[in-house]
Amino acid sequence: MSYPGRTEPSAAEPLGAPVTALADPPAPHPEDPVTDLADLPPARPWYHSALWPAAGLAGAMGLWAYAVRHTDVGELDDFGLVTALHPAFWAGLALLTAGFWSTLLDPRRRHPAWAPAYVVALLVMERATQAVVYPTPLYAWAWKHDAVIDHLLTSGRLQGSDTLGDMAVYDQWPGFFAAQAALVRLLGVDSAAAFMAWWPLVSSLVLLLPLILIFRTFTEDRRLIWTAVWLFCTANWVGQDYFSPQSVAFVLHLGVLAVVLRRYATPRTPDTRPRAAVWTVVLTLFVVGIVISHQLTPGMLVISLAALLVARRYRDKVPLVTTVVIFLAWCLTAALPFLSATMPDMLRSVGDIGGNVETGYGATPTGTGAIATSWAARLLSASVLLLAALGAWRQPVLRHRALPLLLLAVAPLPMFAASSYGSEMIFRVLMFMLPGAAFFAAAALLPQVRTLTATELNPRADRRRYTWLPLAALLAGTFAFVPSYSGKDRISYFPPAEVQLVQDVFDRAPDGSLVVAADRNYPLAYADYWRVDHYWFLDDARAHVEKILRAPAATLAADMSAVGSPARAYLVLTQGQYADSEMNGLLTQAQLDHIRASVAASPLFERVAVNDAGVAYALKETAR
Repeated sequence: MSYPGRTEPSAAEPLGAPVTALADPPAPHPEDPVTDLADLPPARPWYHSALWPAAGLAGAMGLWAYAVRHTDVGELDDFGLVTALHPAFWAGLALLTAGFWSTLLDPRRRHPAWAPAYVVALLVMERATQAVVYPTPLYAWAWKHDAVIDHLLTSGRLQGSDTLGDMAVYDQWPGFFAAQAALVRLLGVDSAAAFMAWWPLVSSLVLLLPLILIFRTFTEDRRLIWTAVWLFCTANWVGQDYFSPQSVAFVLHLGVLAVVLRRYATPRTPDTRPRAAVWTVVLTLFVVGIVISHQLTPGMLVISLAALLVARRYRDKVPLVTTVVIFLAWCLTAALPFLSATMPDMLRSVGDIGGNVETGYGATPTGTGAIATSWAARLLSASVLLLAALGAWRQPVLRHRALPLLLLAVAPLPMFAASSYGSEMIFRVLMFMLPGAAFFAAAALLPQVRTLTATELNPRADRRRYTWLPLAALLAGTFAFVPSYSGKDRISYFPPAEVQLVQDVFDRAPDGSLVVAADRNYPLAYADYWRVDHYWFLDDARAHVEKILRAPAATLAADMSAVGSPARAYLVLTQGQYADSEMNGLLTQAQLDHIRASVAASPLFERVAVNDAGVAYALKETAR
């Protein structure tokens, strides 16, 4: 593999040239090929050394299968899935991590297929567990996206704010939703809810291809590549792999970077121009997919490509110019209504780094579980970033060779000055930094990068020295992922009874009705939004919330009384709203119980649906 500016070794000096044990190892040079014993063919056929890797992998997956069959999610506490998981899950995760690390210790005796097999198993344990143990899909936002797809299937066309109000923004970036609507039709299912629980696993598996291509651009060391992939998987806890436009846009973002890093590193020549034109078409398709699907990712891509260009590592302007032109064309046409309405608020947040970062943590976590899982996530991210800094410092050869990955790791930081992005900018910046950070964090866990002849001198010493400490770091990070990713499942999980309750309300609601709830953390919260209005009173100013607490039934009846016949106004209080309100410090359980009791006792309301997961009331005709 060739790299920009690298002088390949001559035929007279092959990489495998023998050296004597008494000779001093040559000092690493920044332009030496980056390689290690992983590039040697296995000393023995793979089946001679397959027993232990196969046993470790099979044992880990067996423990996982047993654990998910014996995990009860009926009563989640404030630690979410963490305390609900059967202990066999943790044993399987430990065995999987140890088995993965053992496959990397002696690459002369390990078949190269074991590392990817262990990574796929890791993704199954990380991302498929929730799909198996929960009978319904997680995340209120995933249910919201299902509602957008349902709207496209129902209306058959895109609509504007005059019809959809604030929800028209999704029709201005319809790429993901249109594709999913086509998939629903193709599969013949009723809605995307039939498959969206498995989306985190699918999107994470697809992400592996561009990620590996990016890492392989800078090293052929399989230990480094797969350790970086493992760290990326365990540190990517921010949850943007769920059923969302961001999950697809991020895959395409890494796809663009893989194309640029691998195909635009050298100047074009007459012989390479036809091939370059093909890659430009591929890149253009990726960029179009990003731009029509997501608002933030094109901006992140622009600053990443600009960082590579300004640093003069990739001087071909085609990728950056192509991205900017397509992005601006969309912003000035299809997305213009949304941008015109929101531009004043966006401009006010520019430069407010403290505010943008502070709002990134959202509401204040309340309770031991919420606080502990929040700190687990922050410590996991901080540890990976510190390891990345250590890896860049102690690996000068790699730092020189993989400078573009360092640039890509720091390029998203200026976005802190751009916007809070709905209180999520800090999480999105972290996600876009992660590929480069994971690469150098992996370098911190591995022996110093050397040429083949230098590494060949004492491989056993390297294995002894770099065995337990890196394994402990991998185990800590892999275990920390679970509370970081699943620790708030009490908020994210909606049992079938809650889904059925809300569905009953919308099935009976005439066109023009109003559905009121404490907040939007419940399934189907946006169902039928093109014909039914929604109101979440915790979005109001605190003064109005206090008024509701003082006189719940009377205040809510007044808020709901403007609905004209034959439409009706409904109040829905569910398990998901209780969990979100309590764990994020909005209202306590006692306050929500007070609202429910007041409405239940009021002659202004009648109960229309109730089960173990919640209750729904309708405002009586005489109260309007």
